[in-house]
Amino acid sequence: MILIGHSERHRIHRIGWLRAAVLGANDGIISIASLILGIAAAGASHNAVVISGVAGLLAGAMSMASGEYVSVSSQLDTETADLDKERLELIQNPELEQEELIQIYIKRGLSIQLARQVAIELMSQDGLKAHARDELGITEVSSTSPLFAALSSALAFSVGGFAPLMIGSLVSMDKLVLIVSLAVAVLLAFLGGISAYLGGARIPIAIARVVFWGLLSMGVTSAIGGLVGGAG
Repeated sequence: MILIGHSERHRIHRIGWLRAAVLGANDGIISIASLILGIAAAGASHNAVVISGVAGLLAGAMSMASGEYVSVSSQLDTETADLDKERLELIQNPELEQEELIQIYIKRGLSIQLARQVAIELMSQDGLKAHARDELGITEVSSTSPLFAALSSALAFSVGGFAPLMIGSLVSMDKLVLIVSLAVAVLLAFLGGISAYLGGARIPIAIARVVFWGLLSMGVTSAIGGLVGGAG
């Protein structure tokens, strides 16, 4: 039976940019909020808190961008090396490469005859693509641009970190810890809900997870800041 007009919506194509954006925004919110609360708990002036937040925002954005760029570039370098090796093997010994595909499809549940037929058909069209996908696990979905990932992470970190920084700069020191903590909890809950929705995950679990670790991070940083300030 042929289904006409049937369309399935999947979210796997969002993994690359979603991962970078969520990681960047989450790090921005938690890092800058924790930094602000830690400095405030140490007894610093309001001006010092704001300056520290700005410095942390700039340093964090650059760190996220460079780290993401290096990480994704390393992954692509490895994939390129594997593809070059596979391309050479296809030229030198195509029969062996075809047999590798056959064995892969047999392990996935196809009969020997069907596995051979599928392997021959795919090898005749694009053997490298077939081996990249089925032997190496390299697909267009898994490949992300290093520059795009870097810019996404830096932008997301900046947007996430700007919120607690702006709030901290506007409120007085006596209310800073409470207001920033509450605002960050709301921001993290919103971020967790949005990322879960876009990724098709369970929203309550995602919200609870990101809020818990965010509040824990801020709590630990504030406690350390208080100890350092008290010792000074």
